[in-house]
Amino acid sequence: MSHVFPRNPRLEIPQIESGQGCYLTDRDGKVYLDGSGGAVVSCLGHGDPEVVQAIKAQLDRIAFAHTGFFTSEPAEKLATLLARHAPGDLDRVFFVSGGSEANEACLKLARQYFVEKGEKTRARIISRRQSYHGNTLGALATGGNYLRRKPYAPLLIETDQVAPCYAYREALDGETAEEYGLRAADELDRKIREIGAENVMAFVAETVVGATLGAVPAAAGYFRRIREICDRHGVLLILDEVMCGMGRTGSLFACEQEGVVPDIVSIAKGLGGGYQPVGAMLCTARIYETIREGSGLFQHGHTYIGHPTTCAAGLAVVNALIDRDLVARCARQGEKLRRALEDRLGAHPHVGDIRGRGLFRAMEFVKDRETKEPFPVEKGVNADLKKAAFDTGLICYPGGGTMDGVVGDHVLLAPPFIITDDQIEELVEKLFRAIDIVLGPRS
Repeated sequence: MSHVFPRNPRLEIPQIESGQGCYLTDRDGKVYLDGSGGAVVSCLGHGDPEVVQAIKAQLDRIAFAHTGFFTSEPAEKLATLLARHAPGDLDRVFFVSGGSEANEACLKLARQYFVEKGEKTRARIISRRQSYHGNTLGALATGGNYLRRKPYAPLLIETDQVAPCYAYREALDGETAEEYGLRAADELDRKIREIGAENVMAFVAETVVGATLGAVPAAAGYFRRIREICDRHGVLLILDEVMCGMGRTGSLFACEQEGVVPDIVSIAKGLGGGYQPVGAMLCTARIYETIREGSGLFQHGHTYIGHPTTCAAGLAVVNALIDRDLVARCARQGEKLRRALEDRLGAHPHVGDIRGRGLFRAMEFVKDRETKEPFPVEKGVNADLKKAAFDTGLICYPGGGTMDGVVGDHVLLAPPFIITDDQIEELVEKLFRAIDIVLGPRS
């Protein structure tokens, strides 16, 4: 009898035995193609010898030292590497253990920044509906994932939300992508004016929306207008790149493709590639100097921040991404995956939209392509697709409530950057079979 408290106590799942490259093998010997990198984590695949050796070497030196007393060589080197490759003047790195912690740190830093500046009324957070920023209480309150928020609503701080940039559902007929993007962005300006700029500390957004909407990039010009609005009102721009960062969309930081630099950005998942639990918050030199010259102490921290072993893993992963030119490879293989999905599934009567960037792709499923009517919740499309794909030997990342937090289904795909052309074909074929099983053959 297991004593593990699982994610789903009613579901029996196999025990993992090993992993190599893009494949995982369970204890019974069944092999699965990791088509989603777990939860968009495994950018290098499994069993990378250089990363494994870097972790072992660090364990031989020192596994842990508390950052209240020491810094470490892996933390210093990884921070320097990230700052060197980050866009604009993002200059300081605060290491944590994952994405939720990274976003909590972003929120706390934003608040303390304004306290140090003497703008103490700035405490309100604006985010977007159908977003997800983590499961800790501050991050959960900031996110717009209705299903995750609902049980904990009495515990959550009050936040304000505007519409996502979700062209498939919200662009008007005849509206160009750029016209829609600017219209969607301008809702933030109205919301700030409604609340009062003197009360708003930050706007928080996923650069490419991940789990809740399924790999939704912003329309052209959206984030440039958002940056202008934040600057106009003195509001900090926080970008959440926990899922979409570290090369996943075809650039090391997803915001590079938007032509904007945030004041604060969060990263995780691909930062450690699954080899160790690590995340980070990066901020501009201006924000860091405000804290340093003010109270001199960031009033936040966890026991395992800057953990030497996790930083050693992150350093090895980021070096691999850069030295092996894997970010560019991700962009190339992502285009091949897009074409394969569109060729095989683009005309399927229940595939409403195929979207994403790099190796961060998703499909939204609909009952009717013409009207975009979603399937009813009780049909359980996304859960059935997950099971059917798993049975065929494919791991994918499904999501429900895509349309409005209640109805709508999508499947997210985020395979390792090392995926080959043959493995892309295998992924699409297995997904194709799963969709046929759940939704019926194309007719």
